[in-house]
Parts: sequence; C-alpha cells; structure tokens
Amino acid sequence: MAAVIPETEHFVRAAVKANPALLRQDEAGVSLQSRMQSLVYAPFKAAVQRGTGARTSSRLVGPSEEAVQGPTVIVSLARGPFLIVLDGLDECDNKDEVQELIDGMLDFFDDNPFIPLRVFITSRVEQHIQSRLNVPGVRLDNLVDHCSDDDISTFLDVLFKIETRCNPVIRAYISEHGEWPLPNDRRKLVQHIGGSFIFASTVFKFIMGSTVEGGSSATPMDRLPLALKMNPGLDELYTQALARSQHLPHFPDIISTIALLEVPLPTSGIAELLGIRTYEVVNVLVNLQAIIQVPGTDDIPVTLFHTSLRDFLTTQSRSGRFFAHPRQHVRLYLRCLQCELVHRQHELESLTNRNQRKPAAAYALQNSKVHLNRGSDLFEPAEFDSAVQLCRETLGLYPDAPELIQSLGRVTLHRARHTGSLVDLEETISLNREALELRPFPHSDRSLSLNNLSSALQDRYQLTRTVADLEEAISLQREALELLPPPHPERWSSLTNLGNALWHRYRRTRTVADLEEAISLQREALELQPSPHPDRALSLRNLVISLHNMCEAMHTPPHLQEAILHCEELLTSHYPVGHQYRPETLNRLASLHQK
Repeated sequence: MAAVIPETEHFVRAAVKANPALLRQDEAGVSLQSRMQSLVYAPFKAAVQRGTGARTSSRLVGPSEEAVQGPTVIVSLARGPFLIVLDGLDECDNKDEVQELIDGMLDFFDDNPFIPLRVFITSRVEQHIQSRLNVPGVRLDNLVDHCSDDDISTFLDVLFKIETRCNPVIRAYISEHGEWPLPNDRRKLVQHIGGSFIFASTVFKFIMGSTVEGGSSATPMDRLPLALKMNPGLDELYTQALARSQHLPHFPDIISTIALLEVPLPTSGIAELLGIRTYEVVNVLVNLQAIIQVPGTDDIPVTLFHTSLRDFLTTQSRSGRFFAHPRQHVRLYLRCLQCELVHRQHELESLTNRNQRKPAAAYALQNSKVHLNRGSDLFEPAEFDSAVQLCRETLGLYPDAPELIQSLGRVTLHRARHTGSLVDLEETISLNREALELRPFPHSDRSLSLNNLSSALQDRYQLTRTVADLEEAISLQREALELLPPPHPERWSSLTNLGNALWHRYRRTRTVADLEEAISLQREALELQPSPHPDRALSLRNLVISLHNMCEAMHTPPHLQEAILHCEELLTSHYPVGHQYRPETLNRLASLHQK
C-alpha cells in the first residue's frame, strides 16, 4: 500500500511506533482484524482525507508531525477506487479470526460508505466465510461460471507460436503439411487439460520434449497424440483429499454417484437421488473443495475441478478404497425409478406441475436407461424384480404414456437377457409395439421406439431362431437410421444395432454383402465414439468380430490389419487383466496373427 500510495507510509509508521505489537503474529501480538484496522484501513482513510483536503484523524497524527501532501492520492483517485485482493481466505486455519476479520471489514465499509476502496476475496465455499459475506453490500459470484479454457487456449497458442519460431523441426513440418497443431487437436488438448495451468505447462513441456530423456527420436508431432492421454499426476492429491471425508455417513454413495452421473446435479439433486438429506451431501463435500467444485447456491451443479478425478474414481487400480464400483449404477437406476414414481404421484395429487421437475426427477427421466445399461450385468434377481415393480406402479398411474411403457419394456428386456425368460421377452416385444403405435411419424422419439423393438426382436431371434424376427428387426433399424441423420447424437446406437442384425443374418445365410454392410456400419459407429466414450469398447468388439469373420471368408490383408489394430486397442485401453472379455480378445488376436 505504501509503495502505491506513498502518503500512507507516514501513518503506518506512526501506528507501529504507537503499538509495536502490531508487527507480531504470535499469541502475544494483536488480532488480524486489529492489524488490518491499524495498518491498512486507518492509514488509507487518513491519506485519502489528507489528499482530498478532509480533516485527518487525530488518533494517527500528532501536533509535531510533518504535514503530508497528497498529490499521488488525488491523481490515483481519478482512475477509480483502490483494490485489495485476499486470495484463498479459506486456507486460514483460525476460523474465528477469519470471521472477526470479515466482520471488521464490513463495519469499516458501513462506517465509510464512500471510501475509495474495494476488497476482492477468493475462497472455497466454507460456511464460516459465506455466512459472514452473505449480506447486502457484498457481491457473491461463483467461479464455476467462469471457465478458464479460453485462458488455457491463449496460453498454449502463445507457447506454440514461440516454439514454432525457435524449433526448425516444427517449421519444416508446417512448411510441408500446413498448420500444426490443427484446431481440432488444440481443442482436444484444452479439454484434456481441464482448466489447470500447472497441467497445461507440464503437457506442453512433454510435447516439446523438455521432460523426455535424451535419445528419444519422437518429434513434437509424434508426442501430441500421446499428450492427450497423459495422466495429470493428481492421484496422491485425490487420495489425501478424499480421506478427509471417508468416515462420514453416505461418503461412498455420494462420491460414487458424482463420478458416475451422466450430467452433474446440485447438492439437493444428489440428495434426492440417493434418498438422503441435502445437509448430509454438503457435510461430505465441504472437506473436498480442493478437488470438487461445491457451489454456494443450490441451483448450480456440483462439478469436478479436473476430469482426471472421474478417471481416478472409476479405475480401481488407482483409487483403491475410493473406487466407484459399477454396481452403483444398479442403485442409481433403482433410485431413478423411485424418483420418477414419486414425481408422477405428486402430479396426480396436483402437488407438482408436470413441466416443473425437481433436479433428480428431471435427471431420472433422461438418464435412467444409461444406468440400467451400465449396470445390467450386475443386477441381482431381486433387484430386477424391484425395478419391474416400480415401473409397473408408475405405468399404472399413466397407462398411455409411451415413455413409461418403454421404461417397463426396457427393464423386462434386461431381465430376460439375465434369466433367459421367453415370457419376459414376449412382454418386452408387446410393450415396445404399443409404444411404437403411440409414436407415429414424425414423432421425435419414434426412432427410439423403433430401436427398442428391433433389439427385442433380435433377442427373441437368438432364442428361437425365427427368421421373421430377424428380418423385421433389420427393417425397423433401417427406418430408425433414416430418422437419425448425422450429426444426431443417437445415430451410433442405430448403426450398432443394424450392424449387429446384419451380422446375425450373415451368420445364418453366409451372404458376404451383409457382412460388408455390417462392417461399414460398425466403422461409422466407432468414428462417432472417440475415446473416452463409455461405449467405444462395445463398438470395437463388434467390429473386431465382423472383421475376423471377413478374414475367414475372404482372406483380405487390410481387414486383417484393421482387426489386429482394434484388438490391441481393446487390450491396452479397455480390457485390463481380469476383465471378462480379455481372454476372448487375446485368443482372437492370436488367431489373427496366425492368418
């Protein structure tokens, strides 16, 4: 302050001379608030008063002290008020002292409403801080709304430009191939960095070879794709942070849910989805603000500071006791059904407007099927029975609602796959036909009903080998695909299902044209599922099987090389040791190498 406003120096020295204890920060010293009052607020106010001609406080200036001129203050004030920044206020351990500091600050501004001074505070959402600042005269803002991706992008652009001027290898590459990195690669890099400048710096150094041991022949162009897979090295931080709350009630459920949600929810939405209280969610998250963005208001979702936290939580070898087990998808699916039932009951009781869903109910409507699909192999029989019962209860409230008919059909299909029940399969087909009739062309969800009915018919074909089921499934999928032109987000699903249906027909008739079309469709589906898409492994597996069949039928080297390449990706990126499909994929890779 004295460097920026020299007129304050005299008043600061006078304060210290009058009370030397102001310089001590131990228990014998004075409080933080007292130091702020004596060393900052009062000197600033006195300098402003002296500089603008107002009377100076006699408490700081004695009759024998020299007059202090104030031209710097006057010139500076013409540019606007001064700003004090307090960064990371939550890192102060003494909560009482922090509250006293804030109270003193607010009192100062109440007593001096026109003082040309502002204070900018950054802090995590700690209750002892927010409760004091949530008053008139304080503007609260949420940093979740201020993404740093644009700043990261600018940072990288400058670094790449500097390196291009200095690096003859990059200049030669650009001269031959054009712009580098390409805009799409730059966007991927910014997205992967996830707002962390430290990680951005580390990634850039890796790309340029600054962190690579001597002797490496890789160029920056070679290392850029590898950088998109780099782990930011935050596992130790994640473990230490999560350990702070692991003893609290509902900790595993809350953390696993945040990791597995398709879209983030606010604290009340997480609580509603799990059937617990909002304060119980906040109690767990308040200690985790180093790694999780906990908003100060309940209309903003809880988000992760860096996407690598989700990777950490969903990789058991890294997260250990904090692993978000896929079985949590089963719990989330059942809770989604429960939230949907409660919402529909409230609708009938006129307690809720149909178009005004609570966050958990809105989430359930859009995403319950995702949790069913991800947890399908992990259901216990009793859990399938509970899911079917919940769907029947909800459908009973609205018998003609196609989305509820479809929901019941979806869970009976998965139960049929689990138990081999033809009865469940017959009911699934009947339900999906009913839903399709309620969605005539051009209904926006007709493609979804076509897809569901086709899948059920394919399942029945595999049980009964009724050719008519397979032919109808192919016909339905062709119609669905026409309704999902690029770049529709669900196109990959119809591509996958039609490709599978054609593969089944090839297996029955050995018509190579069916296999060729299946491969073409499966390739397009894979392109729409770049890593780390959660269903990429399924598309890779389907394509590998079809390519293997083509190699057996036609002995074509390009298909062979493509199949080997995809097998290797499955083994390195998707099927670790212990995965149910790893032995099958190893055997297939060995078979391909023998051809």
